[in-house]
Amino acid sequence: MDAASMQSARDVRTQAAAWLERRQRPGWSEADQTEFDAWLAQSLANRTAFWRVNDAWARADRLRALGHPIQPEKTTEPRSPMPLFLKFAAGIAIVAVMSAGYLAYSAKASERSYSTDIGGRELITFVDGTRIELNTDTVLRTRMTTRERTVWLDKGEAYFRVKHDPAHPFIVYAGVGRVTDLGTAFLVRRSAGSLKVALLEGRVRLGEASGDGASRSALLRPGDEATTTGRSIVVKHEAKDALENETSWRHGMLAFKYTPLSAAVAEFNRYNRQKLVIADPAVARLTIYGTFPTDDVEAFVDVTKHVLRLHVKNSGDDIVISR
Repeated sequence: MDAASMQSARDVRTQAAAWLERRQRPGWSEADQTEFDAWLAQSLANRTAFWRVNDAWARADRLRALGHPIQPEKTTEPRSPMPLFLKFAAGIAIVAVMSAGYLAYSAKASERSYSTDIGGRELITFVDGTRIELNTDTVLRTRMTTRERTVWLDKGEAYFRVKHDPAHPFIVYAGVGRVTDLGTAFLVRRSAGSLKVALLEGRVRLGEASGDGASRSALLRPGDEATTTGRSIVVKHEAKDALENETSWRHGMLAFKYTPLSAAVAEFNRYNRQKLVIADPAVARLTIYGTFPTDDVEAFVDVTKHVLRLHVKNSGDDIVISR
């Protein structure tokens, strides 16, 4: 490598370290994320440098947690006014000499778990620009390293916007199914014994979690919504507004368009501890049209009373709807 190339590589590492330090500060905003995403998209060198810087920082933190802090040598020289991110960039070389055995530990230690309570939501952003939004009552685990990007949706629902990287496939395991990203924005919802995947952009391949050669699979395109129980995969194409309704929870809303009341009640119950109960099968078949905040049970109940002309009463912790 010539001197100019070496200098260029150092500059990229310095920029990567600056981004990492900036992301640690309070007040990281959507505008900051957009600027960061643009920098990552400029070149493979930028993305590679940031992955290495972030991995080095994470390993350093884990060494401290293990009781092996990286301490500078004592000196009597005055403290340097060098910015924090430049100091960090200079120190990366020290961390990079760790053994292969510790690198194996690092890959294992990169697993993380996330969860939301009933009614909760959480946004997770990764260094490659990938974002995952967790819906209510959801449990999700990730393993993000320089070699793999794997997610396990143990419970609930999540929206994925994935930065496609053929060299590092992004795979979601959710019960009976496995979703492989092919450059995508998609929704995954796991229920007891079944899995639903709705594709908004790009492509994904939905297959069985076993992943053997005989597994059934389906290639989804924008507008497709697929449901699998592990024995079969059923794909239907939905209108754009129907898929937008599917993701309205990302904005704290639930959208219903001539939805059976039984289905609307089931959705509301996912987000609230006070449960709605339909006491009459005929009432369950009525349809409702409207958009409601996920936590505004009262607004939903008002519509059932004043628009659908139904009877509503409190019964302990439940709200019972009937004729």
